[in-house]
Amino acid sequence: MRSGSDLTARARIGNAALELFGSEGVARVSIRAIAAKAGVSPALVVHHFGSKEGLRTACDQYVISLVRGNPDDPVDLADTSGLAAMLEAAEPVRRYLARAFLDGTEQAAALFDEIVETTAAWLQQGSDEGWVRPADDARARAALYVTWLLAPLAFGEHLSRVLDVADLHHTDATLRYSRTAVDMLTHGVFTDERMLSAWDGAATERGTR
Repeated sequence: MRSGSDLTARARIGNAALELFGSEGVARVSIRAIAAKAGVSPALVVHHFGSKEGLRTACDQYVISLVRGNPDDPVDLADTSGLAAMLEAAEPVRRYLARAFLDGTEQAAALFDEIVETTAAWLQQGSDEGWVRPADDARARAALYVTWLLAPLAFGEHLSRVLDVADLHHTDATLRYSRTAVDMLTHGVFTDERMLSAWDGAATERGTR
């Protein structure tokens, strides 16, 4: 699950599995198909990963490692070329996540939970450093943040139609819709607190019943 011309057989197998699982779903992909795409024998796939489930676990762990990032080498937001390269490299991951959450398996649920926990820690770090607003319910915010950012993957067909893009997972399309998402998170949507007051009023009303 790396780029480059000198990939090891294990890395080629991981890349092939990530791509095929993302495009076709885990249930529809065989070890033989993964081996063929990676240019190795099915026996070598089994040697490295044990089974198709082992491959899926490795893909999940790879996705989590990207979400966590490297604390010793954080993403430099001022390095626009580096950010663009990171988004382009993550294109197979976006396809994999879209398919994984649509499958609705226990593994997908565990992956989602792990992403929420990782995101909660990241948002808390941002709050401590002053670039993320404090939250009254930090766990709920992390869960909704993850759900919101993953929603385009689940609603890919409909969002592609509305935005008139052929492939929502392509980096150009991702930059378009994710930029809008970042703008909404940074500047907000509502100009006053009337919506928030309405929700708080409804909660208070239910509490008096």
